[in-house]
Amino acid sequence: MKIGLMSPQGWKGEYDGWDPAEAWERTLELARNAEALGFESLWVFDHFHTVPVPTDEITFESFSQLSALAVVTDRVRLGHMVICTGFRNPALTAKLASTIDVISGGRFELGIGAGWKEDEWLAYGYGFPPTGERITTFGEHLEVITRMLAPGRATWEGERVQVRDAVNEPRGIQDHIPIIVGGNGRRRTAGLAVKHADELNFVFLSPDDIAERMVDVRRKCEEAGRDPDSLRFSVYTYDEHFRDAGQERVDLIGRFAEIGLDRIVCFPQRYGPTVETQEAFAADCIAAGVRLDA
Repeated sequence: MKIGLMSPQGWKGEYDGWDPAEAWERTLELARNAEALGFESLWVFDHFHTVPVPTDEITFESFSQLSALAVVTDRVRLGHMVICTGFRNPALTAKLASTIDVISGGRFELGIGAGWKEDEWLAYGYGFPPTGERITTFGEHLEVITRMLAPGRATWEGERVQVRDAVNEPRGIQDHIPIIVGGNGRRRTAGLAVKHADELNFVFLSPDDIAERMVDVRRKCEEAGRDPDSLRFSVYTYDEHFRDAGQERVDLIGRFAEIGLDRIVCFPQRYGPTVETQEAFAADCIAAGVRLDA
């Protein structure tokens, strides 16, 4: 199992009261340190307002942050947990992804979902359609994105979005930029992952819940004529469950590994954006029997 870290950007209050320039320098320092410790990947949220309620505090923009992380690191994979597809035209999302893949030397992974945080949708002028409508739009966006990332010019006509003879060059360095569909929906979200994604990313589910979900999604793959082994599984974990160092955290990491997850993504730095926090988490990962790649 691989282990990724969220890169601090202020969304969960970790930079409340900080000077923006000092916070940014800390983000870069922690990115370099995470790579040196051997963590597999670094991830960012795609949000504009702090959580759980909007405050007048730092939240760095996600694509800008990833571009900078790509320059100050050499090995770690990079991506979003996850892009809110409604914030951008999907052809633009594909263009951004392709460019970051070049900047990073072929390390970008496109994590994407339907979006959920109503206050920022409304504040930034996106409206806030019902869940079903957001999922439908998400499906159309994936149709566009997969075509934009494929060879040749992209053309696709949907009810909500269209591309017509669209050029996306450079397309990236990787032969295929991995697509990660994020969300816990058993039917529509899982179905979109089976159709379009390389990985399905769950959010806040327990190891037992995920083990049951994986069986169900693999069955959906078989029904769709897809090799179940071709779809990876990951989880963004509860921050609170990974806050404190020690045996409880070690056991939880080990349990996620036991069920056959491909990757977990954690944010222990939410409670202390420091080198020491990362080092303690790395030690617990190793104690759980998970190999880091430093």
